[in-house]
Amino acid sequence: MKKRAAQQQLIREILRILYGRWGRQHWWPAETPFEVIVGAYLTQNTAWTNVEKALQQMRSAGVLSVEGIRKIPLTRLEKLVRSAGYFRQKATRLKQFVAFLDERYQGSLQKMFAQPTAELREELLALNGIGPETADSILLYAGQHPVFVVDSYTRRIFERHGLVKPSAKYEELRELVETGLADFALSHPDIIDPELLPLGSCHQPSPMSTASRCAQAQVFNEMHGLLVGVGKNYCLKSNPKCNECPLGSLLKK
Repeated sequence: MKKRAAQQQLIREILRILYGRWGRQHWWPAETPFEVIVGAYLTQNTAWTNVEKALQQMRSAGVLSVEGIRKIPLTRLEKLVRSAGYFRQKATRLKQFVAFLDERYQGSLQKMFAQPTAELREELLALNGIGPETADSILLYAGQHPVFVVDSYTRRIFERHGLVKPSAKYEELRELVETGLADFALSHPDIIDPELLPLGSCHQPSPMSTASRCAQAQVFNEMHGLLVGVGKNYCLKSNPKCNECPLGSLLKK
């Protein structure tokens, strides 16, 4: 019990420090829930800059929508998402998602996201190409469900701070954060000077980053974005910049 309490205290302190330093991160940068879903598929095994190129291609072609994916020929879609890598696989999976949405929810994202979190998560995980990180990204950032997204940055930071072992499973990390921040309330001015970007992993405000969500979902949203900022800028895979990192003072000596 003491270990668990210490873990939760450290998680809360990480969020306090980062949110106090960087404020809102405005994740996920997107215009619509469906754009978030497409981005969640496309960002697998590639950099976000490559995803942005593919999204812009789709937007320019007028197919960044459920109807657009439904109607576009697969070969044409493959060309549009080519920059994201594994383009044939990803194009097929986008088609499969829309087919699932049509069959199960009459093509309505609103109906889909109205389902209980646990039930919808199981449905998403049953789809080809959707693992825990992608499912939780869709739930949190497109559907505003209160789940935490675990990625490689989260794992690296938590391992280096002694929160988890390298063998820790995805669900262990997710549950650790969700219980640790269950009643955490953010308290910081939601103002970031655009001229100071990037702060952490901050994006410009967008319709999806400023969408209405419950307090718990907002906490998980910010925690994930802030940890990405640490991972990208300080907690590097090789040669981490611990002395410069906002979380450096929390490292065990």
